[in-house]
Parts: sequence; structure tokens; C-alpha cells
Amino acid sequence: MQSYRADIDGLRAIAVLSVVLFHAGFGLSGGFIGVDIFFVVSGYLITGLITRDIAQQRFSLADFYERRIRRIFPALFAVLAACVVAASSLFMPREFILFGRSAIATALFYSNIQFWHEAGYFDVAAQFKPLLHTWSLAVEEQFYIVFPLILLAVERWAPRRRLCIIGFLLMASFALSLYWVRYGPESAFFLMPARFWELALGGLIALQPRLAPQRPVSAICMAALGLLLILAAVCGISEDMPFPGALALLPCLGAALVILAGEIDNPLSRLLGARPLAFIGLISYSLYLWHWPIIVFFQYKQGDLLTWSQGAYVVAGSFMAAVLSWWLIERPFRRRSLLAARKPLFKTAIASMAAFSIAGIAIVTTKGWPERLPDNVEQIYAAKLDTSRYGKATCFTDTKHRGPSNDDVRAGKLCMLGVELPESVDFLVWGDSHAGAMAPAIDLAAERYGATGLLAGQGGCPPLLGYHAVNGTKGKAAACIDRNAAVLDLVTTQHIPLVFLVARWPREVLGSEFGNEGPYFDPTRSYSITDRSREVAEGLERTLAALKQLNVHVVLVMDVPEPGYDVPDALAKAALHQVVRDIDPPRSVVDTRQQKAKAILTAAAAKYGASIVDPTATFCDPDDCEVQENGQPYYVDADHLTASRARELSTLYDPVFAAFAGMPTAHGG
Repeated sequence: MQSYRADIDGLRAIAVLSVVLFHAGFGLSGGFIGVDIFFVVSGYLITGLITRDIAQQRFSLADFYERRIRRIFPALFAVLAACVVAASSLFMPREFILFGRSAIATALFYSNIQFWHEAGYFDVAAQFKPLLHTWSLAVEEQFYIVFPLILLAVERWAPRRRLCIIGFLLMASFALSLYWVRYGPESAFFLMPARFWELALGGLIALQPRLAPQRPVSAICMAALGLLLILAAVCGISEDMPFPGALALLPCLGAALVILAGEIDNPLSRLLGARPLAFIGLISYSLYLWHWPIIVFFQYKQGDLLTWSQGAYVVAGSFMAAVLSWWLIERPFRRRSLLAARKPLFKTAIASMAAFSIAGIAIVTTKGWPERLPDNVEQIYAAKLDTSRYGKATCFTDTKHRGPSNDDVRAGKLCMLGVELPESVDFLVWGDSHAGAMAPAIDLAAERYGATGLLAGQGGCPPLLGYHAVNGTKGKAAACIDRNAAVLDLVTTQHIPLVFLVARWPREVLGSEFGNEGPYFDPTRSYSITDRSREVAEGLERTLAALKQLNVHVVLVMDVPEPGYDVPDALAKAALHQVVRDIDPPRSVVDTRQQKAKAILTAAAAKYGASIVDPTATFCDPDDCEVQENGQPYYVDADHLTASRARELSTLYDPVFAAFAGMPTAHGG
């Protein structure tokens, strides 16, 4: 039987406190490295347990997994049950769908893979994912499946090379982590192969007791160095740095040194094993499980990040939940007071996994179960579905390149607007996703004037030749440049006389998503901008010059006001919780946001004789800008118009089509 070490519980306390205080907003920039400490501790304890049992010829996979189930399952499924109840009461359908997927993944211990899949441009912010922290449990469980088999195989076929084999696997995993942290950071963070080395490091020190110090002075120095490395990681690492990779050596080596130092009695290890710290270590698993869902649901309910005082209350509440969970759930199962026999335990574990998987499947297949919401809330949220075909992959190329290809663009194999007469094309709508959102307005106006048009749109790609889009990776920037070149080829070969350029111009000019930076973004506060006026002006100059050479008349469409909030989401939450929430942006905020973009477009229009359509006045009075009417949102999210609202703007384009109604290619002139 492995002897109890209070200092290891003290190390667990440091790990869990780092994570909890980091999540609660108490300024520990690298507090998330507590998970890496947990990995090293787990690897050490599990390897010691397995190798002792193997040496005594009493190791059994069934025994091993029974202990893992008793340790991990009860508290985890209690938290999962509480999250299902809370999410069904609070979450809007989109977040509830993602929760359903994560519930399945958590129950089946592949949540790290699920969150890895979700990471990216369209990912809902981490603050909306109450089960996000279970990725680390999934990594450990996957390790527990693989590592005992490795140790058994080594013991049977190469017992004398055990350290070499584990060391080789550790180095291979570390090399993969270094590679992925540069070329696939989400993979490096979430996937077990890149985290294997951290758990294996704990295993390696368990397999090599000679690494432990022989004298108390050496132990003190080793423990002090380990704690300093952990402190450096907690205070020096931040989310903006490439992690795990080489930076993970700080907490992992620190944890390994602290564990080794505790092999012999010394003052620092005794300090770590003091009763208060050791107790926090005992409840660390429950504390880790409960704290993050409490934070997520609290913030979601109030619609803002925690203040310091709220963070203190949340931490206190998490401790209360953790103590109760440890006392009422963890201890009875681990001491076999509940489900003492193995067979009922395994059956209950499988049934629990199946039940939560079925619940998650039901949430996903019902599309977030919108019927659970009151009728007025469901009606508001339904605005998210008020989209036209012009914003979907049938007509529009999204950021994952689903939709028309560049060859389709050059061949004119695009969705039509206005009168669908394919003999000739009177106009083209060219732009990013805001072009797809505005297309219903232009479509309706064109139909009134008998004009035929095409839509050439690609997500995140403003209609600017040779321009590198905001937030674009090297590959995305190249894809946008290629797409815009293909659109120019289309205009050239089909002699299209009229082109509408539509984009989210303020985002390009200011380098800011204005509302997509985080779930609790406040547009009235200052936000980070990067002045890209020169790049946008040069791109627009190239584009208008090229179109002028082709005798094309250009219409520059100014952007709609950006609320800074996901409008249906914010209004539906307010209605659900029966609170009044004014999310109409002040006119001054809108004008400030659009000022530089409008100046660039106005100057370019004057130089090249382009027309301008500006929808701002249809939303704004001198005081503020409306985002809804009678409870019906004008937007499907934080910046894209609903199809219904776009159609209401069609009269803005009547003067353009009226002026060109007599052009030779027009069908209605």
C-alpha cells in the first residue's frame, strides 16, 4: 500500500489554488499551469501504485480501473448532473447545443478532443463552456488506458530497459509538444500525445528513487528550487505565450523537484504538508470540478465578468461545494461505503456514461431544445435563423472554404440576385460576410428595376485587391488575395458594368472585431485597435483603379452600425431573466467606430467617381442607434443583419438602379 504523503496534498493545493484564482480573475497570469502540476503528481502516484503491484505480482487491470472509477466518476457525474440542470435553465439554444456535445464528450472521456475540434474562429468563447475544464480529466483517463499497458509490456519483455523506454516516450512526447505548440497550438494544448510527457515525468521519478536527495539540506534546496520554478510559471507565463511546449518545463520540473524533495523529511516539505494546505489538497479534485461551472453560470446569469468581490464570493462558494462533494460523494465511494462490490460499481458507471450521453444527444438533436424557453424568449432568439441563402454555403464561401470556388467565380457559377436571367449580368455584389447579409436588400431593389446580378462573397475577405485581411493567417490572407483576383477576372470577362463593394469596413480599418473579442465585451469601454487605414486605403485604391480601367461604376456600401453585442442572445437573455437591458449603441460610439472607414471610402469615391450608399441613418437618430423593433432583433449576431431587416433597406439602392436602368445590358430599362 502506498504511504500517504501530506506534502503531495500540499502540492495539489498549490495547483488547484493557482487554477481557481486564475479563473476567478485574481491576476495570476499563469495560474492555468496548475493543471500541469496535477499531471506530474498523477503520473508519479499512478506509476508508483502500478509498479508496486506488478512487483508483488498482484496487479490487475480490473482492480486498477475500479480504483480510478471510485476516484473520478462519482464527483464528476454529480457535477455533470448539476451542469445539465443549470444549462437547461440558463443557456440559449446555441450554447446549449455546444453544452450537449461537451456533455457527451465528458461522459465518454474525450472532451479534450471535442474542445480541440471546437477551437477556432467560430468557437463560442471559453466563458460559455462549463465543462471546458474536463479536458484535463480526459487526458488523464486516456493516459490511464495506455500507460498501464506500456508498463505491463515492458515488465514482460524488457524489464531492464524500463527507464530507457519511458524516457524515450517522454522525449518523443516533448518533441511533439514543441512541434505542435508552433504549428498546431490547439493540438499541443488539448491532445494527450503532447501532454504524455508531463504525466510520464511523474512516472519517471517514481521509477527512479535514486534521484531523491540524500540529506535534508539537499532536500530543502531541491524543494525551494521547485517552488521557485512553480512561482515563476504562475506569475511569469500568460495565455498569450506559446504553451505548453518548453514553458511547461517550469511547472513540471518544479513539481517533480518538490515531489523528490519530500522523499526525506525536511522543513519545506513539512510546511507543504501542514494541515490547512493538505486539506485543500484532499478536496482539490472536487474543488477543481465545481469552481469552473460556478464561474461560468454566475457570469452568464449576470452578463458580465466577475468583479473582485464577486470572485471572492465565487471562490468561497466553490470551497463550500468542494467540501460537501468530498465529504458526501468522494469519501463514501472511495471507502466503499457505497457500491462496495465491483460489479454493481461497473454497471452504475456504464449506466451513468450512457445516461449523460443520451441526454447530450437529445440536446443536440433538438437543436438546443428551444421549446423549453418561454414563447417570447423563443421568438426573440429565432432571429438567429432569419438568414437568406446569400449567407449560406450554397451561395457564399465561408472561412472553411465551403461554397463557390475560385473556378466557380471565374466561370460566373454564382447565385443570382434580382431578375434571374442568365444571358447577361448587369451588376455584381462583391465582399465579405456583410455582403452576404446585405444581399437581400440589393436583390429586392434589383428585382424592382429588372436587373440581374451575381454575388461573389467570401468570409473575412473584403473586396480589396492585394490586401491582407484582418486576423488573417498567412494561408487565409493568400486565399483572400486569390479570391479577389478571381472576382476581378469575372468582372473583366463578363463586362459587368456595375459593382457593389460591401464589407465590414470598420473592422478592417481598426483591426477590431468589436464584439467578438469576448463574450462580455462592452462597446462603451475602450478597446484595443490597430490603425490599418493605410493598408485599407491602398487596397481600395488598387481596386477602384482596376475597375475604372474596365469602365465599371462602383457603389461603395458603408457598413451598418455594429451593436457590440450578440443582439438576439442579449435580448433573449434579458427577456428570460425579466430584466431591462438597453443595448442600443449610442450614436457617438457608432460614429467614432465608423469615422476613419467612412473618411477613406468618401475620399476614394470622390477620386474615382464612385457612388456611396450609407445605411446608418436608417438605424440611428442623433442620440442612439436601434438594434431591434418591438422586440424583434435587426441582427442575427453582433454585426450581421437579419434577412428581414436587410430587405427593409432595399429602397436605399433604388437611386443606384434607377440611374442605371437605361444601361445597355439592363433588362428593365
